[in-house]
Amino acid sequence: MKKLRLAGIGFTAVAALSLAACGSDDTASPGNTAAPAPAPTSEMAPPMSSPAAAAGDGVTTNADVFGPACSQLPQGNEPGSLDSMGPQPVASAASTNPLLTKLVAAVKATNLVDTLNSQQAITVFAPADPAFAELGDAKFTELAGKPDELAPILQYHVVAKRYDAKGLEAAGGSLESLNTAGGPLKIEGSGENLTVNGAKVLCGNIPTKNATVFVIDKVMMPGTNK
Repeated sequence: MKKLRLAGIGFTAVAALSLAACGSDDTASPGNTAAPAPAPTSEMAPPMSSPAAAAGDGVTTNADVFGPACSQLPQGNEPGSLDSMGPQPVASAASTNPLLTKLVAAVKATNLVDTLNSQQAITVFAPADPAFAELGDAKFTELAGKPDELAPILQYHVVAKRYDAKGLEAAGGSLESLNTAGGPLKIEGSGENLTVNGAKVLCGNIPTKNATVFVIDKVMMPGTNK
């Protein structure tokens, strides 16, 4: 996944803007008869939107998480909880997620931990353990022993830009993964019915320091969606 999120899932960096008040130079001189301009009223001021929303940077919060498998995450500050994963870079965060033990093993087998953690802003489609189980233990073991074959598969699950669910919906139905030779990722549906190459989102909009993560229900194989 040297294509790498594998963006971030750094997390939200919001710049604060302030207006400096005018000094005493604005005071009218004795010979100046012009009346001072009235201060703008609240009706005149345009509504402010949050910097994160305006930027459309794909950064999410715990409140944005959705999907049937999210309830399986630990709660509070326990390892693997949203509060625990949020401040960590994506590979480190995934290593504590109970839904992603097989994916973490695959990432370690291909020495992609540091690569993923060092990305600035990415989207990761993370197959849950049952998705790897469908490959069979023998196939998984075979791939784990062949990192040159496994790495392109993992890279196919990473997009070099950070998206939240709404951003994926607005992306035009197609995204390019880090494995460009694998073909585009097809985005369909919306909300709870969002799919990626037909894979259903089990828990989406998971925030990590440098990536937004979507846990999905299958391993996407490069070349199958061309």
